[in-house]
Amino acid sequence: RGLAKRLQQLADERERRQRAAERADAEFTLEFLNAAREVFQMIDKDDSGFLDKEEIVTAVRADKEVIDFLTNCGNKNLQYLLVPSRLEAALAQLDSDRDGEIDCNEWEDAIETALSNKLAQRAAAREAQRKAAAKEIAEFTGEFLNAARHCFEMIDKDGGGTLSTAEIVNAVKTDEEVITFLRNCGEENL
Repeated sequence: RGLAKRLQQLADERERRQRAAERADAEFTLEFLNAAREVFQMIDKDDSGFLDKEEIVTAVRADKEVIDFLTNCGNKNLQYLLVPSRLEAALAQLDSDRDGEIDCNEWEDAIETALSNKLAQRAAAREAQRKAAAKEIAEFTGEFLNAARHCFEMIDKDGGGTLSTAEIVNAVKTDEEVITFLRNCGEENL
């Protein structure tokens, strides 16, 4: 039962981490979308609601906040706005209606792709953590069971495969290794 209790604690912790990850992703999404809107407004110097090539070139040369956002946004086409040799191709990709400007809807389409990529990266990182935790649990379970077997063998002085009351009483009174295991195994009744 001590192992079952510990495994339940680990399962509860996984559920807590999952809820925390969902909250963190929701918060990240909100912050990311707000930052994207702010960057659009920073680039749109004439407040036209459209980004033209001149505004973009000016912003990617001089505005650190715009540069930082584009560098880390997770959308290759937005990142390519920072690369002079790729600027035209990036603008062509982003300008889906081919009017020569990037409107708010086209910007938001690119941002949705960026957000999706960022959330996928976050999910992949959590999955890697989950796998590491699962490995740790498997190792803990194996170590725990080995320690329990060893403890049983230390108590089973006659090697009969069962524990007599006398063997148990003697072990819990005199064997420090058995006493330590029983104190730390997570089962209050031992």
